[in-house]
Amino acid sequence: MAEYLSPGVYVEEFESGSKPLDGVSTSTAGFIGLAQRGAVEGLPLLITSPADFQRNFGSYLSESAFGSYRYLAYAVDQFFTNGGSRCYVMRVAPSDAQVATNTGSVSEKLSITTKNPGAWGNLVKVVITDASKAKTQIYEVTDRRYRVKNAGGFYAGDVVAYNAGGETQYNRVVSVQGNVIELADELSGDVVDDALLPTKILSTCEFSLHVIYNDEVESFEKVSLNPEAPTFVEKVAGRSNLVNVRALALSTDATPPFETVSGAGATGKVEFVLAGGSDGSVDGISAADFIGEDRGPGRRTGIQAFIDNDVVSIMAIPGVTDANVQLSLVAHCENLGSRFAILDIPREKTKVADVMTHRNLFDSSYCALYNPWLSVFDPLDKRNIFVPPSGTIAGIYSRSDTTRGVQKAPANEVLRGVVGLDVQYNKGEQDILNPAGVNLIRSFTGQGIRVWGARTASSNTLWKYVNVRRLFIFLEESIKGGTNWVVFEPNNEQLWARVQRTIDAFLTRIWRDGALMGSSASEAFYIDIGRSTMTQDDIDNGRLICVIGVAPVKPAEFVVFRITQKTGSE
Repeated sequence: MAEYLSPGVYVEEFESGSKPLDGVSTSTAGFIGLAQRGAVEGLPLLITSPADFQRNFGSYLSESAFGSYRYLAYAVDQFFTNGGSRCYVMRVAPSDAQVATNTGSVSEKLSITTKNPGAWGNLVKVVITDASKAKTQIYEVTDRRYRVKNAGGFYAGDVVAYNAGGETQYNRVVSVQGNVIELADELSGDVVDDALLPTKILSTCEFSLHVIYNDEVESFEKVSLNPEAPTFVEKVAGRSNLVNVRALALSTDATPPFETVSGAGATGKVEFVLAGGSDGSVDGISAADFIGEDRGPGRRTGIQAFIDNDVVSIMAIPGVTDANVQLSLVAHCENLGSRFAILDIPREKTKVADVMTHRNLFDSSYCALYNPWLSVFDPLDKRNIFVPPSGTIAGIYSRSDTTRGVQKAPANEVLRGVVGLDVQYNKGEQDILNPAGVNLIRSFTGQGIRVWGARTASSNTLWKYVNVRRLFIFLEESIKGGTNWVVFEPNNEQLWARVQRTIDAFLTRIWRDGALMGSSASEAFYIDIGRSTMTQDDIDNGRLICVIGVAPVKPAEFVVFRITQKTGSE
């Protein structure tokens, strides 16, 4: 009960009705694979266009250098071409890939390395220039304490330069209080200058750091080697997307930071290019690199990096057909229960018997296999090449979800940007592969190239259709995410009624959208919550149990027209 202490009239708000329940997105894909650049651990990166992918992960990979592991860029490109709008990407790199770093005299004072490994780092140019962030004039001197016009921008530990008549004295700031600056050593000569246009200037000493990669430029202006200052180079350059910067020398004397970094006698500008970056050898790539490691939050790699991602609902590792990798991806989707895996079949397996050998490795309703590989234009080599279908199919999943809804089987859809197939399967071959759960991509005269299958790799006939499994993923995740408000509420009849109304309103909307069978909502689903679903022991242990049954729509996979002969006498 609310607490009332003073006499008067109180107005209170209360919740008694159902809460609106929004459906979750099912069109966001997740991709894993090799790329020119990009982080190899941490969280997958959101990509919203092919140009966005190239900015963050580089361009297409060459066949000579990366072989069968080069298809990530093509898959992402096909995903967006076929209707995808957003995806998350996680890069994998060979274990012997190296970051680029700086060499020479600067490296003794300032360590600069690329954010992630790869030969791309050998194109990173670094420019260091002399700079100063603040200057002022001295009004009054008391021992080593100097009252200045404005002490803004001066911090304890900063190196400062006092210039008068072309002569420069270097010193170090001990403390700053108001407009009084205490220096480590006393300045020589008459330093007071209260003229409107001063000729005696006290200024800070810093340097600017510019990092250049192709047309991408990062500038970190007026940074210092003073760890106590907000302009400390490690703090400021920590925002960089290209490099990691670590100060090996700090401001402990009155030497200007630019001179410390560049060496005595250096002019006002130093330029150099990072070196030593390597893509590594693809021969060293193993299944473990794609499966990844769980090193804790923010440090996971490969498939494990997607554990902390709650948005992705479609997963693919384009072109990687190693059974261990694919089984790990399927297990990942099953364990989370919120995403679906699209699997490629090895390109060399074109015969029905060989395809069946690979398909028999899987029995899960959380994955689907597609074959054959697709012919697309390669912007890198300026010719048509064959790529795995998973990226294209993921785009079709997304397109179908957006335009028709998740209840629509992602099949009988035209493949955009595809000019041919690696193998032309006929109807007889599909008669064998389709019931077994292999979805073929076929070319039809006058109808283009289409996805001609919508089956999972499950032996359970209840889950044999892709849209049925993905519809249940949608329903489960939507209900789970939309009923968090129930947790810790009083577990009584009032709460049960509110929960029932909330879910009923949601499922009614889903039924009206055509995702559920039945001529009425009562035929499409049922919701049971109360004493029939919970014992007193459940209630005493804080459990609220709600039983929901739905009738999903199934695709019209086999369309049969029965035609008979009508005679005149009939």
